[in-house]
Amino acid sequence: MRFSEGTHRLHWATAPLRAFVIVIIYLVLLGFPLLFAQIRREGTLVLPPDAIAKFLLVTVPFLVIAVVAGLWGWLALRFRIDDDDLVVETGLLRKRMRRIPLSRVQAIDLVRPLVTRLFSLAEVRVELAGGEQSEIALRYLGRHTAQQLRAELLAHAAGLPGHTPEAPERPIWRVPFGPFLASLILRLPVLGTGLLFLASLIFLFSLLEGAMLVVLVLTLLALIRAVLAPLVMYANFTVAMSPDGLRLRCGLLETRMQTLPPGRVQAVGIVEPLLWRAFGWARLEVTVAGYAGERQALSSMVLPLAPRPVAVHLVSLIFPGAQVDAVPLLPASSRSVAVDRADGAGTDDLIFVTRRGWLCRRTEVIAHARAQSVRLTVNPVQRLLGLATVHVDAPPGPVQVAAADRDLGEARAIVESTARRALAARRTASGDPGRWAAR
Repeated sequence: MRFSEGTHRLHWATAPLRAFVIVIIYLVLLGFPLLFAQIRREGTLVLPPDAIAKFLLVTVPFLVIAVVAGLWGWLALRFRIDDDDLVVETGLLRKRMRRIPLSRVQAIDLVRPLVTRLFSLAEVRVELAGGEQSEIALRYLGRHTAQQLRAELLAHAAGLPGHTPEAPERPIWRVPFGPFLASLILRLPVLGTGLLFLASLIFLFSLLEGAMLVVLVLTLLALIRAVLAPLVMYANFTVAMSPDGLRLRCGLLETRMQTLPPGRVQAVGIVEPLLWRAFGWARLEVTVAGYAGERQALSSMVLPLAPRPVAVHLVSLIFPGAQVDAVPLLPASSRSVAVDRADGAGTDDLIFVTRRGWLCRRTEVIAHARAQSVRLTVNPVQRLLGLATVHVDAPPGPVQVAAADRDLGEARAIVESTARRALAARRTASGDPGRWAAR
């Protein structure tokens, strides 16, 4: 199949799936409550004919609406690849066409929720530079069709012919389940919440204090969010490198395969919580241009757990030639009074590196070619102490590179030297990461 030839639709099973979702929502919110409200008589459950008639009278029109809505949604969306653009047409009565240059593609995800895996379907998400409204979601395609579309989109984004086969990949790391579960538990906030949960459980049953039930529920929800949710989201996590970018696969119930084309990662953070450092563990977070809100949070994790040398090696692949541990870090000023004191900052001709934190150590890295601006800030306390903070700005995201509490003269020198390095790096490297293979 060539998506540049003709116009294509989603898989036909999309229509009944959408209708099924509408029916389930109706039954849960209106159908079953309407039925059960009428069948209780004299303390027993019966099914009188009038209750069944009223239920069917309301349900049948909803079934028709669900079928029409599912079929309408399936017929209303069409797509094709036109030259180096993805063209998506929506609507039947009022048609709308959206043309997306593939050079703006930030990532291409292949998502398979649990229900669609049963029917061998997949969702293709095309992430663009832009913000909250810059995601194109094609729900749903056949699994093999979705893989073909993803490969063709990546080829066009790289400047290659659409029929170029999918590039081979080189595995980097697979996160083992046992250590990953242990790493989620071995964090100070999680351990503190767990102790609070156990204490509230003991007080609840020993003192029969009803107020502890609220604490018990809140701590349980916090533990689910901190341990169970990441475990389901990032289980079976693998990372691999290929010519078309960084490939990530993860998910227990909903599987996700994400491809970040070369040059899309703007900044990288190596995170080492206190208890992890005894095992030499680290995780790797990134800032990717074009993501915002929830999409940024979902796409910021490129390595949830690995030995620190593996994380450092992956940074050298994201920023080719970068040697994080080889960059000498100069300590912050001794006059600093910050609780989370910065360890140091340093630079070479390729990257700018900062390190901070003692409970949770963060090493943040940005390539000079990715720096959008360099600025100096001074808060009231720093003004009294003659200190300043240097920010090397990337797009909004979880990784923000800042060298805090530097002597004012040193901070000004860092700003000037970093600005010169960034300008030189942008002159020698292409500022546009699109069509990378054609260059």
